[in-house]
Amino acid sequence: MNFARLSSSSTRGSSVLSAVVLAIGLLLPGFPARGQDAPQGPLAPPTERRVTRITSGVEPEAPPGLPEAEIIKRFAEKEENYLLARANYTYRRTVRIQEFGPDGQPSGEYVVVTQPARDADGKYFEKVVERPHSSLQHLFLRTEDIEGLQRVPAFPVTAGQLAKYNLKYLGKEQVDEIDCYIFQAKPKAVERTKAYFDGIVWVDAKYLEVVKSYGKWVTDQGDMHSVSQLPFSLFETYRENVDGKFWFPSYSRSDDTLNQKGVEIPVRIVIKWTDFKPLPAAPANAVTPMAPAATPAKP
Repeated sequence: MNFARLSSSSTRGSSVLSAVVLAIGLLLPGFPARGQDAPQGPLAPPTERRVTRITSGVEPEAPPGLPEAEIIKRFAEKEENYLLARANYTYRRTVRIQEFGPDGQPSGEYVVVTQPARDADGKYFEKVVERPHSSLQHLFLRTEDIEGLQRVPAFPVTAGQLAKYNLKYLGKEQVDEIDCYIFQAKPKAVERTKAYFDGIVWVDAKYLEVVKSYGKWVTDQGDMHSVSQLPFSLFETYRENVDGKFWFPSYSRSDDTLNQKGVEIPVRIVIKWTDFKPLPAAPANAVTPMAPAATPAKP
């Protein structure tokens, strides 16, 4: 039985966003409350991703009282499938980094647009498709400064990595129209050369698919910062349905404060993935693109 599942976007109220983020801060031991590290001043939240489903036919009933271990197993298996599928898609990725002034309004930004591609030998690389532009007042960024974003896995808890995590069921909550199970994921151990996800995932209670995540990537050296010079570590990420069968990240955001010579500068990064399309067939001798491992960004 086939189901069409679509995603749309809408503006979510700042009070709702604040309540959700505060709840996350309380759920994650060791995570600072957003009031402590978020930009100060009247910053209006940008348009958020909103997850919705439109179905046809008779919907399956929600799994009746599945054990937590079975829920985890099923959504981790789907994450593994989506990880493999995404390597065969192209898309446009827009990275926007903003500085904010004392009035809470953007005072400058850096924007770059890229898309995955293959070279003549079939090897995967990230190609800049629109010339970067910057009006930042306090920072000078180059394309190579955001290369660390490529090392952040798109899918936090896959079947192949499941044994390396402790997952704890926290309860149920709605993400827009979708009833979700909430799970906290913490690595059993941390390493020097590989980062692990430390955060929360929201799992569709009916289809057992991750629709949202919030957290950071950590090593034995501490939090992973994927953008050179900038403090971003905690990301809130929403998913979008692609081709009616895959749920890929489509919107990710992080807010923080940059301390530059004693001056506190509110900063924000928003990453959007759009225009998902299957990659053209690779040559017979092509190297299949592999999903990046979570490797720490170079200091």
